[in-house]
Amino acid sequence: MSQQPSAAPAPTSAVATVAGRHDWWRDAVIYQVYPRSFADSNGDGMGDLEGVRTRLPYLRDLGVDAVWLSPFYASPQADAGYDVADYRAVDPMFGTLLDADALIRDAHALGLRIIVDLVPNHSSDQYEWFRRALAEGPGSPSRDRYHFRPGKGKNGELPPNDWESIFGGPAWTRVTEPDGTPGEWYLHLFAPEQPDFNWEHPAVGDEFRSILRFWLDMGVDGFRIDVAHGMVKAEGLPDLGSHEQLKLLGNDVMPFFDQDGVHAIYRQWRRILDEYSGERIFVAEAWTPTVERTANYVRPDELHQAFNFQYLGTHWDAEELRTVIDRTLDAMRPVGAPATWVLSNHDVTRHATRFANPAGLGTQIRLAGDRALGLRRARAATLLMLALPGSAYVYQGEELGLPDVVDLPDEVRQDPAYFRGAGQDGFRDGCRVPIPWTREGSSYGFGDGGSWLPQPAGWGELSVAAQSGVPGSTLELYREALAVRRSTADLGAGDAVEWLRAPEGVVAFRRGDFVCVANTTAESVAMPAYGRVLLASGEITEAAGEAKVPADTTVWWTRA
Repeated sequence: MSQQPSAAPAPTSAVATVAGRHDWWRDAVIYQVYPRSFADSNGDGMGDLEGVRTRLPYLRDLGVDAVWLSPFYASPQADAGYDVADYRAVDPMFGTLLDADALIRDAHALGLRIIVDLVPNHSSDQYEWFRRALAEGPGSPSRDRYHFRPGKGKNGELPPNDWESIFGGPAWTRVTEPDGTPGEWYLHLFAPEQPDFNWEHPAVGDEFRSILRFWLDMGVDGFRIDVAHGMVKAEGLPDLGSHEQLKLLGNDVMPFFDQDGVHAIYRQWRRILDEYSGERIFVAEAWTPTVERTANYVRPDELHQAFNFQYLGTHWDAEELRTVIDRTLDAMRPVGAPATWVLSNHDVTRHATRFANPAGLGTQIRLAGDRALGLRRARAATLLMLALPGSAYVYQGEELGLPDVVDLPDEVRQDPAYFRGAGQDGFRDGCRVPIPWTREGSSYGFGDGGSWLPQPAGWGELSVAAQSGVPGSTLELYREALAVRRSTADLGAGDAVEWLRAPEGVVAFRRGDFVCVANTTAESVAMPAYGRVLLASGEITEAAGEAKVPADTTVWWTRA
């Protein structure tokens, strides 16, 4: 049963009051909150919506435009909420619909927008439709809403095709039929507890259009679409013909990902969104082989933004950065969509740790690396990202310079991919450790009852309290950078940069009167002093019209 709020939903006018600027999403800085790890209001060790609500003033003061909330729906939590059992209910561990309503209202009063996750590729195996499909048996209409198939082999003992789960192992699980016999198989591209919907069935589309309206009527400002490249599968579910399929992701169009049919779904959704005032938006989590294919998701009649995973995976290397920046801007320009830039999220090792290690280890690693080097590069990478044209995403805690917690004991791990023994490395817990708010306390201000993942010793020295008001701290760098970005006309929205001549290993570009220089090398470099220094991620010196930019440092100048 969905919980219904006794209070009236936030009126459309409440959303309009936070608009402020037309096309706000073209240059928005959007902050990702992973609710279970942000703030705990009731002392049960798990973050919740009320905890998020009490910390909204912190996010306003940080200077972000919107808050994206990872899933808080009713869920058995087989995959941290990405297995949804009721799309119109809040899981009791996070609160109630009344809490969601209060959070949305308070955010709007503070000038913040709220974006919620939507998980349309798959449901929980506890979703009413799937439970009914199992109970009704083969041939039932309920099974048509998922991908049920007979198995191969003499007795149907083999999976219907060779697809592999992203979490490892086959992408198929065989069910026991109501009469107790081994029966059909169902498709799950992720965990077995996450059966994939069959988007060819009209009831699936009807249900999600209703879900969109439910949350839009509650007042949310948009949706981040999980596995936006999924949903539609190639006709006939053909074999892929290879193993270790996870290694192919991002390199090829797969029969289960990035199929052209998804775009018809998004055109329908866009028409719904455009009925609502306040400039609501869609953001796609779309893993595609190229940024050019990503651009297909943000054509004018489809979604508004798509995560730039090509940029997230780029090494701290000037040539690589220039290449991916150019390709991104070139791909987005023809469809009129803003580029997006992101360095970390809840699925990858925090960039302060990735950059602390040698290039080539991927986005999920379990090595601490050189902490000082990683933080220096992370600060520089942030200023570079915030200087680029378009919209930027900040993952909770990166404004504190948090590293990944790479030494969690195996017995405390909760990432389901870790227990599958194949597929993803399963080290996502390291970026999900609850963030520190205070220097001391049972969970450094996260809550009064400890934290669902253990926080390391010394976490308090990285806390909000420890860094607030401290010149040069990473938190103050973010606050100042976001304030300068908002007040500088040449920053934010746009679709191009003017590259400047620079030494090898240095990224330098101009946007109007603004100049950004990022030194990705291990040595100081001499650069022209391009005007008045707005901000720098490290200490620079200037003399006689020349600036000495230290290793792994980014500088912002203005001629205005």
